[in-house]
Amino acid sequence: MPADTLFHGPNAGYVIELYERYRANPESVDPATRTFFAHWSPEEIATVAVATPPPAALPMIDLQTAPDIDLSKAHIGPTSPIDVTHTVAAARLIRYIRELGHLAARIDPLGSDPPGDPGLDAAIHDVTDADLALLPAYIVRGPLAAESRNALDGVQKLREVYCGTIGYETDHVQVFEERAWIRDAVESRRFFYGFDDVRKRELLERLTEVETFERYLHQTFVGQKRFSIEGCDMLIPMIDSIIRNAAVGGVREVVIGMAHRGRLNVLAHILGKPYSAILSEFLTAGRDAALSPAGRGAAGWVGDVKYHLGARRAFREAGIEQMPITLAPNPSHLEFVNPVVAGRARAVQEQCDQAGAPVQDKRASLPILIHGDAAFPGQGIVAETLNLANLAGYSTGGTIHIIVNNQIGFTTSPREGRSTLYASDLAKGFEIPIVHVNADDVEGCIAVARMAYAYRERFGKDFLIDLVGYRRWGHNEGDEPAFTQPTMYTIIARHPTVREQWASKLIAEGVISAEESNQMMTTVWDRLQQARSEAEAHPHFEEPPPSPPPGIARRTHTAVAAERLVALNEALLRWTPGFRAHPRLERMLERRRTALHMPGAIEWAHAEILAFASLLEEGIPIRLTGQDVERGTFSQRHLVLHDAQTDERWCPLQALPQARASFAVYNSPLSEAAALGFEFGYSAHNPQALVIWEAQFGDFANGAQVIIDQFIVSARKKWGQTPALVMLLPHGYEGQGPEHSSARLERFLQLAAEDNIRVANCTTAAQYFHLLRRQALLLNADPRPLIVMTPKSLLRHPRAASSLHDLSEGRFQRVIDDPQARERPADVARLVLCSGKIYVDLLSASDTPLTNGVAVVRLEELYSFPVDELRDVLAGYPNLQEVIWLQEEPENMGAWRYVAPRLRELIGPDLTLSYVGRPASASPSEGSLALHLIEQQRLIAEALRAPAVEQYH
Repeated sequence: MPADTLFHGPNAGYVIELYERYRANPESVDPATRTFFAHWSPEEIATVAVATPPPAALPMIDLQTAPDIDLSKAHIGPTSPIDVTHTVAAARLIRYIRELGHLAARIDPLGSDPPGDPGLDAAIHDVTDADLALLPAYIVRGPLAAESRNALDGVQKLREVYCGTIGYETDHVQVFEERAWIRDAVESRRFFYGFDDVRKRELLERLTEVETFERYLHQTFVGQKRFSIEGCDMLIPMIDSIIRNAAVGGVREVVIGMAHRGRLNVLAHILGKPYSAILSEFLTAGRDAALSPAGRGAAGWVGDVKYHLGARRAFREAGIEQMPITLAPNPSHLEFVNPVVAGRARAVQEQCDQAGAPVQDKRASLPILIHGDAAFPGQGIVAETLNLANLAGYSTGGTIHIIVNNQIGFTTSPREGRSTLYASDLAKGFEIPIVHVNADDVEGCIAVARMAYAYRERFGKDFLIDLVGYRRWGHNEGDEPAFTQPTMYTIIARHPTVREQWASKLIAEGVISAEESNQMMTTVWDRLQQARSEAEAHPHFEEPPPSPPPGIARRTHTAVAAERLVALNEALLRWTPGFRAHPRLERMLERRRTALHMPGAIEWAHAEILAFASLLEEGIPIRLTGQDVERGTFSQRHLVLHDAQTDERWCPLQALPQARASFAVYNSPLSEAAALGFEFGYSAHNPQALVIWEAQFGDFANGAQVIIDQFIVSARKKWGQTPALVMLLPHGYEGQGPEHSSARLERFLQLAAEDNIRVANCTTAAQYFHLLRRQALLLNADPRPLIVMTPKSLLRHPRAASSLHDLSEGRFQRVIDDPQARERPADVARLVLCSGKIYVDLLSASDTPLTNGVAVVRLEELYSFPVDELRDVLAGYPNLQEVIWLQEEPENMGAWRYVAPRLRELIGPDLTLSYVGRPASASPSEGSLALHLIEQQRLIAEALRAPAVEQYH
């Protein structure tokens, strides 16, 4: 069909505008348009634009639609052929308003001028109001075209929508359907519904609760930190709206994460924490003040400050019988709760009581993350967590993000704290729609919250709201913000609160009277006063979790009958018909078939998969993640096989016929902090699952130190949580340099106290088998995080391999005595105590054979410290003269400084206690393999023959 019959006038302008977008990014237009433009160019229009008159069907412009416009300034005549150049320019202006209108939006409640953009000025495009008045409304397209008299009217309506108190950023979203949905929702004002007098009054009542609560705390507890929400008060009604829509939409649980700003208000008004409980925390000098540290019990309990605490409640409204809402506790490390919330939400979504992979229902839970405007671009954990959103092992069907934008971070201004225009710009890289909304626009805030939930429900993706407000007081209520932002706080001091503005609006509309508005505040104030009286009469104290039965871990039976293990082993080696793994891998796995019938042939990874299979048979679900865990960093595991011809995947544990629970295994992204935080959250929310995270190398856990310090090791003591996350950290000195040797065992031992974690360093495959099974079998009775120093070279070492009877008999041994020395106990004068790989190195040293006077004892579990077992071992050597602690790590690292005082107390003053190992160092190990071997030989020789280098008194 000739081009001149396809496009004319405004249609031609719109087509050229589309073509420009296609040239910049072909994905920005729909597939049919892409196909057309692949064989078309705008020269076809240019050739016929003047020579060909418009078709008879082209509507003529009604001059009465623009009575106030001087049409003499128009480039386009009302009856002359269309000026394609200016028509295209008008189309470009319309596109700019949609794409860049947010730059002219009045989103700052304090009244600062928006940055603007020249492309929003019609004059830049050489387009006048007269031109627009002479163009038909349909050039604007979309819902507003039908409501407009002409293009000028449509452009004015577009400016009202895109340059008002809400700014929309969606051009970075690459999926056409999503952009089209958002544009239609915005221009049709789809979510500005239901604001009748009853709803307006409800919003005023809610804002009254929010503001009065903060004012009461401010006046009653002067100077106490509370991190007020004032200036972004609409956060609470927005969360209300999201939760209501989620409940109606069939969501079964909402999980919320946030920093301390506004947390008390969220606890009170979203989680329903009683005012009396919150006020009690202000009134009491300290949680459990009546208890001395010695009286807290073995589990330990100190609690946390009131603005770090979490809570859980059941939502009952709108015909919903019960929908749990969880606010995850969070330390002062602001955004580090983000992956924890994602992990919790994923745990809710997965059904794990059937064999195979877990069955996920992404609508089962809704994660909501509330960010700070300084922390969102400033903390790397945010980007790490955003990157999880669409990954198979981590997706949750979309998170709703809300930035509580105070326009300041403590005392740091935006220009000092970020390199981007908006606090939210990081989200653009993940194609997350962004909406900026003025925190004083009550109806706009609710409409945006509705849009966020609807988008998430429709597309299953993240959505971000930038709630632009201010912070009425200092960072904490003891600060004077005018020291550093005097002009800003002069404006804030004069600025009416959003509640005051909304009340004035409703009074002007006749919805309420001034007396009713004042009475609302009085009523809430009286409730708070009554709650204070209750708090003074009955102080509120958090109850610590119950302590586990003493000694239950040592009594746990972990052996599995030999016939069961043989059957499981055979099942794991049966693959789907026609599946062919890599030939070398087939041969390696086939050796596992005979390994159970040979002495000392079960290697580390073989014992691991047998432990997993036995637990699945017993109905315990397992989730294993980490960098390259499917294969294993050292090509030892191979839990997921790949067909050598088709790339088809096969996971034997997910096809195990004996399984009664799910098995999940996922390679993680190249992240430690977010990946580990996610697994902590999953473990905390699904305590019935064995959740395991493996580092590629043990020292990579450094990248997640905040998660380890602030969540894993202290969650029980601060928040009463009982996660049982397992961390597998490859550890051992093999000449690979400072970064691939140490898992920083000393750090975990330093963090270990009051039975908060377990720390193990095993030497055999069977010990690892029993350790994993013990951890899983204690999930209900004594859940604790387990930190395992896993091997590298020992994965296939004959001295670390085990036999079938080692798995089918006995249990995990916290201390392993020297079997040969036990045959001649009276000859032993020196006891070498060590842990992990150094034991195998010692036995393998051909030039330093063991003498009759030396016993080598392995400490397999370092924490809890096995006092009773060690005492029994020591008592078995009546002529013992010295105890040596042998380790690979430098003296200031490893376990030495942890075990030394405990061993000294255990052996008494009469025996010599000495250290053999590398000298104290700022770096974990040598960077040279040759130097490593020399040092390794030295310390082994000293442990067995030479006098002790250093004694400990």
